[in-house]
Amino acid sequence: MGTLLFFHVLGVILLLGNAFTVTFWKLRADYSNDLSLKLQTVKNIMILDYIFTLPAIVMILGTGHLLAGRAGYSVFAWSWLGISYGLFILSGVIWLFALLPLQSRMIREGKLSYEQNVMTKAFSRASRTWNFYGVLATLTPIASMILMVWKPTL
Repeated sequence: MGTLLFFHVLGVILLLGNAFTVTFWKLRADYSNDLSLKLQTVKNIMILDYIFTLPAIVMILGTGHLLAGRAGYSVFAWSWLGISYGLFILSGVIWLFALLPLQSRMIREGKLSYEQNVMTKAFSRASRTWNFYGVLATLTPIASMILMVWKPTL
């Protein structure tokens, strides 16, 4: 149980640590007039997602299922665990269906912007939309983590 819990918490640290790091670098790039920095930042975010976010999701879900099963909990019950699981899944859906496609669009448009030496409206729009969904995709696992630690009775 100790090893599972260690890897579960490690997954949370990797996921949230990456989310906060990405937020910092994305905001720095957003407030810069350097087109090259904006493009490189978006490319690096995509790389970081595959190096940290994806493995963290696998660690959290895998160890979480095992820990819940061993403790006699159902992740599908209306409880702190079920709500936490739902929030985590919502975050994953946002990441998969909003953030990743927006990152690809920003890379495409960023290359175009860099070639034309002017920021395209499509890049700016994708970036603002990414920021919105990025906040949602970060707040949901934070709420999930709070429920995991707090374990309120419902």
